[in-house]
Amino acid sequence: MEKNVVLVDHRELRQMLTELFETADMPRSDAAFHADCLVDTSLWGIDSHGVMRAPAYYARMRNGAIHVQPHMRFVRGNKALRVMDADAAAGFIAGRAAMEEAIKLARLHGVGAVGVVNSNHFGAGALYARMAAKEGMIGINMTNVLPLVIAQGASKPVVGNNPLAIAIPTYGPFPFCLDIAFSKVAGGKITLAIKKKEKIPMDWATDDQGRPTDDPEKAHLGFLQPMGDHKGLGLAQVVDILCGVITGGVFSHQMKSMYAYPQDPSLTGHFMMALDLDEIMDRDELQKRMAEYYRRLKETPMWDPNRQIMMPGEIEYQRETQRRAAGVPVPIKTYEELMQLKREQGLRAPLTPLEQGEE
Repeated sequence: MEKNVVLVDHRELRQMLTELFETADMPRSDAAFHADCLVDTSLWGIDSHGVMRAPAYYARMRNGAIHVQPHMRFVRGNKALRVMDADAAAGFIAGRAAMEEAIKLARLHGVGAVGVVNSNHFGAGALYARMAAKEGMIGINMTNVLPLVIAQGASKPVVGNNPLAIAIPTYGPFPFCLDIAFSKVAGGKITLAIKKKEKIPMDWATDDQGRPTDDPEKAHLGFLQPMGDHKGLGLAQVVDILCGVITGGVFSHQMKSMYAYPQDPSLTGHFMMALDLDEIMDRDELQKRMAEYYRRLKETPMWDPNRQIMMPGEIEYQRETQRRAAGVPVPIKTYEELMQLKREQGLRAPLTPLEQGEE
């Protein structure tokens, strides 16, 4: 049976990626944060936004699409609401700066919000929401992307599959953390259906003319349908407005795909919020109340006694625990790309495969 992933120790991945991004002239603290973001995302099991994207980000750093030493500055706003121009920074670096500012504002005003313009892809939204949760705050963040989600009856997409992440501190092993986008399914499920030569449900996607299809090949060339019909569509539009319209940034079809335009900044927008819970509740009381909330979830009767309800963030916690011990699964193609970059750039960090296995 063909083996298609390599298990690698997360510490070696962090060290190797930090060294790699430094060779693109990114300051070490930024390089380390960028590496941590990718590795943490893979540890959580969100592989589509984790280590496998490192070669693409690195290429964009080297060709100037990502400014590795950006001049980020606040350009609008006052009090608890501000807008930052990221100067085409890596989305991870811009996202960190924006959430740090939102947290700072929340300490002053109880709530802080920062919009970001002129940025790049920032990976998994959970990264920034969790930053606030670690400070005893609710973290809310979102980003807009190039349109791929279609409205009923339309012949082209009207909004991106824009993600929203919300993290709430529990003062337990893991925070409540919801990180979702608003399409019916992820594009990866359509790719999987192609590989399996299976039909897909008619409410997953459309062809390139906007007509619903059960053919995954046509869907791959077409567009995604929103979850909950107008509900998911409307929420995706809210994200686009908050990240692009009201901040003075780009929105809808004005953005650039990082794959179609590999040498250009994507002009992505973000929106970060932090709510300081210390203003309304003692941390010990919040811990008790969140523990009670979790207990009630777990006590919910299930048809299948072998199943249980998971609180958002729990599956990621379980995967992280497992992968810290067993290794992070890296697709063989990605592993080979990283090894080639290691040789080309003379990196000293090891990247030793623990074993190969099925993905």
